[in-house]
Amino acid sequence: MIVDLKPYLEYRESGLPWVGKVPMHWKSERAKWLFTKMDRPVRDDDEVVTCFRDGMVTLRKNRRLRGFTEATFFFGYQGIRKGDLVIHGMDAFAGAIGVSDSDGKGTPVYNVCQPQDGVNAHYYAYLVREMSQSQWILALAKGIRERSTDFRYEMFGNQFVPLPALEEQEAIVRFLDHANAKIDRYVGAKKKLIKLLNEQKQAIIHRAVTRGLNPDVILKDSGIPWLGGIPEHWEVRRLKFLAHIKTGGKDTVDRVDDGSYPFYVRSQTVEHIDTFSFDGEAVLTAGDGAGVGKVFHYVNGKFEYHQRVYKFSNFRKIDGKFFFHYFKSNLRFEALDASAKSTVDSLRLPLLQNFPTVLPPTFEQAEIVEWIKAESIPVDTAITRLEREIKLLREYRIKLTADVVTGKLDVREAAAKLPTIGKTTEPDFQELDEEAELEEVE
Repeated sequence: MIVDLKPYLEYRESGLPWVGKVPMHWKSERAKWLFTKMDRPVRDDDEVVTCFRDGMVTLRKNRRLRGFTEATFFFGYQGIRKGDLVIHGMDAFAGAIGVSDSDGKGTPVYNVCQPQDGVNAHYYAYLVREMSQSQWILALAKGIRERSTDFRYEMFGNQFVPLPALEEQEAIVRFLDHANAKIDRYVGAKKKLIKLLNEQKQAIIHRAVTRGLNPDVILKDSGIPWLGGIPEHWEVRRLKFLAHIKTGGKDTVDRVDDGSYPFYVRSQTVEHIDTFSFDGEAVLTAGDGAGVGKVFHYVNGKFEYHQRVYKFSNFRKIDGKFFFHYFKSNLRFEALDASAKSTVDSLRLPLLQNFPTVLPPTFEQAEIVEWIKAESIPVDTAITRLEREIKLLREYRIKLTADVVTGKLDVREAAAKLPTIGKTTEPDFQELDEEAELEEVE
């Protein structure tokens, strides 16, 4: 389907810096003549629609409810209808552009655009996302805060955009939907394999940090229901006696693109910052948000951390790496509090302070850490290879989309051979949100 694609026979200069040459028969038009900005009233039964950075525009409840700035009163909200092109005025630079799959209501920061006759909204969602990918939106838009822009309808409407015939727009959409569905299946299969490998690795680690390396060791009851038996010469101590626990003092407004120090935030990504507040060995976990309860970093050096991230440091009688493996393997809500539910949104300090932690002899902790390192090498190597393959597939998707929506490749013949049913799989919302930015702008 893709190998046989060829360029069009003739091209002309489009006059658009982010597009370059376009097929000779394509027209260009200002976006305001292709879309009408809508300002519909909100109906009583309208639910909140969110425009995500991955290009999906859907009811918020379909994806997740955490990680948003919730509105107490929906002043200024506008009606959104299925089929509208929605452009996030502040996050368009990051790809928050798509066609709504639902009726509902959205924040006034959204540009809600209804296509005119002869215009396929899905084609222009692909096209405007390419404007984002090429950083043309970022170059045009006025910055109003860090890592954001102000890309309103007036600016979008004044832009000249390519205008293929409607039949060609539809062919492009059919082709890209089909290609993206295939890429999604490839990526999904690799991600499932990564998940299995990580589960295998965690099983190896869990047994090592709760039972030790000697399969014939005599066990004793730990006194902790979820922990069960532990080697008879191990101890169990409350975490407050083994490490210092503290939350950070910085918010994400302090992050910079080229900072000298890593900045650990609750979304589990690593940002950068120009200052640091800690220099040494530490383990980090999110205190709230979508990353709550996930132990995600072991570090040794200078760094800064978010005010909603817990730092465990100044370890006493316990090796930092051993603690990291044990904590990551065993931290869960029932381990913190038997009455806690899996939907708890934050970790409270007293629960963390009283978290029961195993304490093998120091020499045995070191042996376990080295054993885990050796056993993890083949698994980590396989995971790294799969992650690289996923990255290449995503880069290929970006390049293919850019070439197709701007007319560098002719997909009309290929699209004609495809089924007309569109996408063949439903999106995995949980999987999408594990990758998405956790703090969407509302």
